[in-house]
Amino acid sequence: MENLTEKEQKNLKNEKVTIIIDGNDYKVNKGLTVLEAARSVNIEIPSLCYLKDVNEIGSCRVCVVEIDGTRNLQASCVYPVREGLKIKTNTERVRRARKTAVTLLLANHHRECTTCIKNLNCELQNVSDNLGIRNIPFTGEMKDYGLHNNNPAIQRDYNKCINCRRCEAICRKIQECNVYSALNRGLDTIIAPAFQKDLADVSCIMCGQCVIACPTGSLTDKEYINDVWEVIKDPNKHVVVQTAPSIQVTIGELFGMPIGSFVAGKLVTSLKRMGFDKVFATDVTADLTIMEEGSELLERITKHPDKLPLLSSCCPGWVKFAEHFYPEFLPNLSTTKSPHEMCGALTKTWYAKKYNIDPKNIVNVGIMPCTAKKYEAQRPEMVSDGFRNVDYVLTTRELGRMIREIGLDFANLPDGEYDKPFDQYSGAGMIFGATGGVLEAAVRTAHKLSTGKEAKVPDFNDARGQSGLKYGEVTLGDKNIKIAIAHGTGNAKKALEMYKNGEKKFDYMEVMACPGGCVGGGGQPILGGKDHKFISLSYRHNRADTLYNIERGKNIRSSYENPRIKEIYKEFLKKPLSDISKEYLHTSFINRSKTPYTKSDN
Repeated sequence: MENLTEKEQKNLKNEKVTIIIDGNDYKVNKGLTVLEAARSVNIEIPSLCYLKDVNEIGSCRVCVVEIDGTRNLQASCVYPVREGLKIKTNTERVRRARKTAVTLLLANHHRECTTCIKNLNCELQNVSDNLGIRNIPFTGEMKDYGLHNNNPAIQRDYNKCINCRRCEAICRKIQECNVYSALNRGLDTIIAPAFQKDLADVSCIMCGQCVIACPTGSLTDKEYINDVWEVIKDPNKHVVVQTAPSIQVTIGELFGMPIGSFVAGKLVTSLKRMGFDKVFATDVTADLTIMEEGSELLERITKHPDKLPLLSSCCPGWVKFAEHFYPEFLPNLSTTKSPHEMCGALTKTWYAKKYNIDPKNIVNVGIMPCTAKKYEAQRPEMVSDGFRNVDYVLTTRELGRMIREIGLDFANLPDGEYDKPFDQYSGAGMIFGATGGVLEAAVRTAHKLSTGKEAKVPDFNDARGQSGLKYGEVTLGDKNIKIAIAHGTGNAKKALEMYKNGEKKFDYMEVMACPGGCVGGGGQPILGGKDHKFISLSYRHNRADTLYNIERGKNIRSSYENPRIKEIYKEFLKKPLSDISKEYLHTSFINRSKTPYTKSDN
């Protein structure tokens, strides 16, 4: 359907055809594949390589079915439905073919299931169990490629790769980083960066979308759980933990709660019971980021229009993408640090002095939605007064493992409260977790700073929704500014290319590397099960909707109203863009365009 216009696609979806599946008639949308049509009427067909709208190649042969009029079994993920099509999904021949395909995969698969991070949430494991595979009669060649983890964010275990190519497809089609490709041939084929380099040595942006897409334990986030347990038990360490806004609407999914459940109170209680000394809301420093970035926007509009467009910089995956592929736009990036790095910097400066704690004894742990935050924490620029801003970053999934490890019944925990002084946050800080939220929040503040009047809230329909690339206009005083919002770096690339060729102009653009923004980050829960949410990725809007719904009920909805922000400026930072703010809350960027195997070398 890629070559059809949007109107043609819509008309096609509204047309119905009648097909016969296992002897029963069903009306389904015209244009669907057999796999999609079967699932739409609650008939399960297993698959492994299929990733809706991203990887539809029919290579794993696990989804085969019998089609009347064809001699061979057909891959249902690439076979289109038509009027009167007769399909058989559960014949002896089909079941035997599926079992053989999966058994061959398992024959040379390193099957350490009980110690694998993906245990009980592995698609290969689930398909094998559903097919009733209880023994492997074949003896495959068990190669040992070793672990590739020479980077702070993502671990690659080629021994568990099944060559489904989902990582390659999402990196190429959605993120447009082109990190992965097929190397070697035949049984020696692996999906890897060029020359099988570690991800640290190529133009990987550490976004973790490949981790979300991987059906096995071949791609995982690099764990720091044991390191964090060690510092928690050290009586000489003051260990604080901060939670990103999006974690409040995703962590519950790991414990069977509905998608998008708001569980901030339970999250706080679980962290306190783990032994953290203080639990902080990164939402507070999201408000601080908004104050700095909103002020930076106004300064560029009024004093330095040559430095427009202003591009957001709170997403480390996007920043690394710009550093690799669009270094000419680095002067346009906002210099403000991300909220998580701001919280780390203030913890070891203002907070340490305020509460008379030696900063060398403070350990700051971030619970973040993405793997790229692990990389960001290790950037050389992220240091204040000689101390690294954030010491450890755990993903949502890692936190879930820690909660299970100590046996907490998360869903039934009482609600706790965040600790001062990072406890009160505005609705604007909260919507940071959804695509468009950063821009909306910054424009609210810029409007107040430029006019002295409150912006209409919510009045930013152009900024909301799940469209991958959005454009609009907002008014700041006597000026109308053009805005753009992109999520998924492939969409950012489109926006920047259109800006360069004059097709589209904008003054301010928010970019989030992950589709859906932080709610769809590479460190968020990987949802499986019969509903195939891990395949459709359509669940992300439910998480974002919850953030916006909670935001509407907040008494404080704009960052400049937050009493904690006023306190921080009064006691430490003076005002937005002050010298001390620039010292602790702003950063710089690196031109990485000469890194091997990037666009610049082609």
